[in-house]
Amino acid sequence: MTQRARKIADLIEALGLEPHIEGGFFRRTYQSDDQNMVVTAGGQRHCMTSIFYLLTEDSPIGHFHLNQSDIVHYYHLGDPIQYTLIFPDGTLKTIVMGHDVLAGQCLQLHVPGGIWKASQVMHGAAGFGLISEAVSPGFDFADMEMGDRQIP
Repeated sequence: MTQRARKIADLIEALGLEPHIEGGFFRRTYQSDDQNMVVTAGGQRHCMTSIFYLLTEDSPIGHFHLNQSDIVHYYHLGDPIQYTLIFPDGTLKTIVMGHDVLAGQCLQLHVPGGIWKASQVMHGAAGFGLISEAVSPGFDFADMEMGDRQIP
């Protein structure tokens, strides 16, 4: 195992991350208590949840998916992460999260519910990109739709 691969494995272990269905790795770090529930079209949800989300050179893509809730992404470490968003009117937007704000990278990214989203870690020295997400109303897998990976 290379030194870079060992560092990524150590990071996954230190943060207690598990594979995510969309790609990459995650761990829920916060969920508002049961007294802070909101009613959504999908049922009762926690007011807010938060996760760590890691993309790596071995799992570099967060495949297209749609969430019902608003999500604010917070960049932490590693290589930049490119987001591709598809809005309901068909508008396509690409945004790069990273530490180089002078080059147009952003430290925070808000993605409204109902927007298709994919992410990909950009090749760099670290071999990974780490963010956090705050989701409101709180995330529930029932509110997430994965894109069809087949081309018709």
